[in-house]
Amino acid sequence: MSMVGSLRKVANLARRTRRRRVDLSHPARSPLGSTVVNCVVYHDGVRRPGRDSVAEAVRHARKHRGGFVWLGLHEPGEEEFADVAELFGLHPLAVEDAVHAHQRPKIEQYGEVLFSVFKTVTYVEHTELTATSEVVNTGEIMVFTGPDFVVTVRHGRHGSLGPLREDLEAHPELLAKGPSAVLHAIADHVVDDYVTVADAVQNDIDQVETDVFSPHSPRNADAGRIYQLKRELLELKRAVVPLARPLDRLATEPRACVDKEIQAYFRDVADHLTRVTEQINSFDALLDSILQAHLAQVTVAQNEDMRKITAWAAIIAVPTMVCGVYGMNFDHMPELRWTFGYPLVLSVIATACVLLHRNFKRNGWL
Repeated sequence: MSMVGSLRKVANLARRTRRRRVDLSHPARSPLGSTVVNCVVYHDGVRRPGRDSVAEAVRHARKHRGGFVWLGLHEPGEEEFADVAELFGLHPLAVEDAVHAHQRPKIEQYGEVLFSVFKTVTYVEHTELTATSEVVNTGEIMVFTGPDFVVTVRHGRHGSLGPLREDLEAHPELLAKGPSAVLHAIADHVVDDYVTVADAVQNDIDQVETDVFSPHSPRNADAGRIYQLKRELLELKRAVVPLARPLDRLATEPRACVDKEIQAYFRDVADHLTRVTEQINSFDALLDSILQAHLAQVTVAQNEDMRKITAWAAIIAVPTMVCGVYGMNFDHMPELRWTFGYPLVLSVIATACVLLHRNFKRNGWL
């Protein structure tokens, strides 16, 4: 199997199986503390048995050529991350970004260490889309990639890397490529999530589009749902679009901490990201069209209502006018003393109203 095929297989396996596995990122399940999810040493792609502290793992990795440490953290505090930063020699600016999160997707080089930021996304399941439904939830993964270590810092309650780690360990030939293989797998894993979320959002957009053009759809609810979808799509767009430039740099710019063979496969990830970006842009344009169509429907419906109101007002104006004239009670008014005056006036009113009603109905006003 080709290298790219193996890399894609690992990411796809992780995406399909992570919901069925225990999320080790939860602090209560972490075997090494409240923020350390896992700390593992790999030699030639094979996991070193046992459980070591972070310092011990670093010593073991640097003692043997071809080894590296993969340290996974979940929402560490400044004090908790200080020792890790000192041990691996991480730059203070990158450390500050990793601790406080809320960063745009980016890559930055600090000496031999590459600092990467990825926005993770997940689709929020809901039985019915409403004007207040949460559709997309975002988090972050920061990756420090060095010559003999990978430090991942995750923020948010989703995007666990536990399944990805297990699938990578099942392919030691990939881990033997070093920390850059882990960086590629994480990037591919994140972009695959973008694809999954975009497909799920498309189902919501299709449903809204169907409802908008349905004759039984309530007018007010559709506008709220469309606007909410646009807001959630904007959140997804903020996660996806800024990642294009960093991935392009990873694929084209030589870096000491990125294996040359692995670097070429970042282009595959960039291609998938481009497809998702185009898909999201098309969603945005489609929602704009749906919103305009909905507003046009509302305008048409309001015009129809106004025509009906105007038609009924014209019909009611006939008896109002006649009754208004004969309600003035002047002494010298024609036919006031006539025996057939009252039924004649009622007949004239009824005939005029019927004729007007038929005319308005024939012209589509009623």
